[in-house]
Amino acid sequence: MKSARVFRVACAAGLAMACMCGVSACSSGESQEGLTGGIAATVNGVEIQEDDVTLAIQEMREAYSLDDQDSWGTYLSSVGSTPEQLRENYVDSLVDQELQKQGAQEKGITVEESDINTVVDNIKANYDSDEKWQQALQQAGFEAESDYRETVSNSLLAQALLDSFEAEEPTDEDVVAYASENISFESSKRSSHILFDVNDKETAQSVLDQINAGTLDFADAAKEYSTDTGSAENGGDVGWDQLSSFVTEYQTALDGLSVGQVSELVESDYGWHIIKCTDEFTVPDEITSIDQLPAEFVDTFRETLRQQSQQDAYQAWFDEFKEGADIVINDMPATVPYNVDMSQYETEDESAEGDADATADNAEGTEGDAPADAAAEDGAADGASTEGSDSAESAATDEAA
Repeated sequence: MKSARVFRVACAAGLAMACMCGVSACSSGESQEGLTGGIAATVNGVEIQEDDVTLAIQEMREAYSLDDQDSWGTYLSSVGSTPEQLRENYVDSLVDQELQKQGAQEKGITVEESDINTVVDNIKANYDSDEKWQQALQQAGFEAESDYRETVSNSLLAQALLDSFEAEEPTDEDVVAYASENISFESSKRSSHILFDVNDKETAQSVLDQINAGTLDFADAAKEYSTDTGSAENGGDVGWDQLSSFVTEYQTALDGLSVGQVSELVESDYGWHIIKCTDEFTVPDEITSIDQLPAEFVDTFRETLRQQSQQDAYQAWFDEFKEGADIVINDMPATVPYNVDMSQYETEDESAEGDADATADNAEGTEGDAPADAAAEDGAADGASTEGSDSAESAATDEAA
């Protein structure tokens, strides 16, 4: 159900942020061992603690059951990384977050406690007891609600900072160009559905029989019977499949329907669906006007272009702000518990390549190691929300991990 998914997604994002920002303290003895103290970096005089980086990396190791040195070294080798590179990634993220905070402060942007309360309370409302709420927090990697609240605060601040930059309004020509370059599908179908509880198949079949007999209108039936209250208000409409992500059973049934056709009962993890295909869009060979596109596609493409414009403006500011900052990153202490001798885990190809590099370095009279690979950047794919399906029970949309 979407209500459960909201918390899982929020906590997953929160856990990632907590690991990168050192706000989710590990309490296990394994993670607490080997703390060295000291300063990992300074950002305009603000210190980033080495132990925060260590705890975050150790927590990640525990999450993936990489507790012993051998499995840890093997893992790092398999992803082409080293302890030094991994630490660099974490420190860079912490530096960027601190710059973000300082930039927001410079712009006078703050997060109200009431806004944090709203987010936390909305998530917390999905749990019928404080005990279950605390269990959920711990399962997501938070020692206490205060850790989660700090993550929420950081996220809200980041969003507020982004929102402070103006986005250019895309023209019709911009939308046409974007559609021409990015539409990779041949067609899309729009649908509505009526959702019944998994234990209510008899009612679902009765409603389907009435719809097929013409004695009950589909949209009216959705408003009266569907447990997906969000789409029910719109006659069961869940929008276009290429702008949404439907569970496999739903998508398979929709693929077999023509416009106006109604499916048989379709079972998914959410219950029983009755699905109606309400429209179909075939992509023209050449897109020259927004009039060739459904309004929902035009709106989605416009919003995507607005967001890109805003992100570009933010990134230009951030790059300049970072360039002017006084940032000092200190070397990794050799005694941190995630350090491991990676020479034990080199493959033959890597070893041969390293020997060749060393030979070339010696021939040129250089001593430096080969530069580390650029840090991989975490990203979250943007997903279009299913129109009219914002309810906790939204069953047509698939769960995004």
